[in-house]
Amino acid sequence: DSMGTVLVPSDKYYGAQTQRSLDNFKIGEEKMPREIIRAFGILKAAAARANFELRPEKMTEKKYRAILKACLEVCSGELDGNFPLAVWQTGSGTQSNMNINEVIANRANEILGEKMIHPNDDVNMSQSSNDTFPTAMHIAARLEIKERLIPAANKLIESFKTLEEQNDGVVKIGRTHLQDATPIKFAQEISGWRGMIESATTQIAAAER
Repeated sequence: DSMGTVLVPSDKYYGAQTQRSLDNFKIGEEKMPREIIRAFGILKAAAARANFELRPEKMTEKKYRAILKACLEVCSGELDGNFPLAVWQTGSGTQSNMNINEVIANRANEILGEKMIHPNDDVNMSQSSNDTFPTAMHIAARLEIKERLIPAANKLIESFKTLEEQNDGVVKIGRTHLQDATPIKFAQEISGWRGMIESATTQIAAAER
């Protein structure tokens, strides 16, 4: 590329900038989470669509369709072997942003059968890692909340309801430090646990809007 020659594995879709990060940041075993990679796939697809709608002379339909297909493959996990970077990198996540751009561009060119999509000029069109990485984090958080956190919280709530029914007749002594200084039913205490989870999920739902 414009910065010089870098040797990149021939069986990978990433390019020179990703390889430089691998060479220069040989630290830790913690890789960029799959959730962030998936979120980047969604983000890059949305950016390509916006550019296609607003600047069709630059983001042609041919380019857009190929980029979109590559993004969907990123989201599905088909290209997971092409994201080797550690979480230890520049503060704005520039290297992961470029890793995504290179993979999508090279896969899109393979789909087209010709080299017409550039990582910077096309996949990263009108974007900055200072914007894309925080956006990807928000997308990843939203997906994890919807797909994992809320279902797990609801399952816990149902478990507490079952425990309340099973312990309805059990009376326990009061403990001042837990603000139940008079005897209460164990079911009542369990209902407090349930209430905290229900309140938390309500607040999470409100924050998502």
